[in-house]
Amino acid sequence: MIGLGLEGYDPDSQHDAAVAFHVRVVADEQRIPRHQHRKGQLILALHGAITCEVENAMWMVPPQFAVWIPGQLPHSNRATPSARLCFLFIEPGAVAMPDRCCTLKISPLVRELILTLAVRSPEKQEPATRRLVEVLFDELPRQPEEQLQLPVSPHPKIRLMSETMAASPAQWQTLHQWASHFAMSERNLARLVVSETGLSFRRWRHQLQLIVALQGLIRGQSVQQVAHNLGYDSTTAFITMFKKGLGQTPARYIASLATTSR
Repeated sequence: MIGLGLEGYDPDSQHDAAVAFHVRVVADEQRIPRHQHRKGQLILALHGAITCEVENAMWMVPPQFAVWIPGQLPHSNRATPSARLCFLFIEPGAVAMPDRCCTLKISPLVRELILTLAVRSPEKQEPATRRLVEVLFDELPRQPEEQLQLPVSPHPKIRLMSETMAASPAQWQTLHQWASHFAMSERNLARLVVSETGLSFRRWRHQLQLIVALQGLIRGQSVQQVAHNLGYDSTTAFITMFKKGLGQTPARYIASLATTSR
């Protein structure tokens, strides 16, 4: 990933309350390997999407949403080609933010505050910039959380299931398929999924499907294409699953993101 003004920047080298950067993703640098830093980090998706993975969960961040990563939390990031992002680094204790990784739905006001901060030099923060940061810190804690995370696990079976189902969701859909693959009973595999993820296999699979669906829709695939890629025989059944998970039909959800995109 190439940052506009981010090259060579060490988030922990300075103690400014907040510093923001524009980031444009190039094709051969779509992944930032596992790392950590003292500062908390908010990654705002402007165009395209980013997936953030921590030890036991994965977050999908579509446009107009952001993932919050507390300081000192090891994480890796993967973005869609040509994605445009904003990185906001926040000094520990500067503002009351969640102590866990989460996805936040970003208001137009907060988005514009972050974008404005990103075009100002981090080398010298003028009084006007500090006032902007104060307003940003007033608004950030008010941003609502969105349930776009997928609980994962270092357990090799869970890891294999999540990676394979994300890559080929239509081919790997049922608990029976996986139980046969692992040569274990469906009951024991169902218990393993619950113990490692906190969700039933069905709920866990639906959450993964939501993430894969959003990735496809954001890339411009039609609702019918996404439903087919997920293995749904009926587009209506896919729309029902999507609306149950995110509260809107796929078309309305994507349209709501587009209305505030830049």
